[in-house]
Amino acid sequence: MKISTRRDIDAPIEAVFAAVSDFEGFEKQALRRGAEVQREGEAGAAGAGTRWKIRAPFRGRPRDIEAAVERYEPPEMLVISTRTAGLEGVVEAELVALSASRTRLRFAVDLRPRSIRGRLLVQSLKLARGNVTARIEAQLQQFARRIEDGIEDGSGPGAARGPR
Repeated sequence: MKISTRRDIDAPIEAVFAAVSDFEGFEKQALRRGAEVQREGEAGAAGAGTRWKIRAPFRGRPRDIEAAVERYEPPEMLVISTRTAGLEGVVEAELVALSASRTRLRFAVDLRPRSIRGRLLVQSLKLARGNVTARIEAQLQQFARRIEDGIEDGSGPGAARGPR
């Protein structure tokens, strides 16, 4: 199951990529939401091969998730693969500079079931596809707004901490 959306952001491509690849910010966000996050490799280092082990609550139960950066091509592409019991996924963020101060962000999630339990989850997501897509688009809009606000007030791309 693949869901993709795009958003034009009033910010330079470098600023948008810095926000999209703010791994420390995403880690802190997950911790605030009750997840346990363990990065494998050097702290602060970002790039292909960066890996995480995450334990996060989902539907009332803790779930173990493995994530890894598969492609890291600043300032245009970031691809992260995920794996959990019965489900594999790929998250892509592709950026295109529309001008010196405007960037198009294409965000895509592709989920593949690897077990009966995974198939049931993907099927339920397919049935709710409209709601899932709307939630992703709303979070992407908030993310874009935080990047733009950070550029306008001078706090920079670090002010954006990803979709909340």
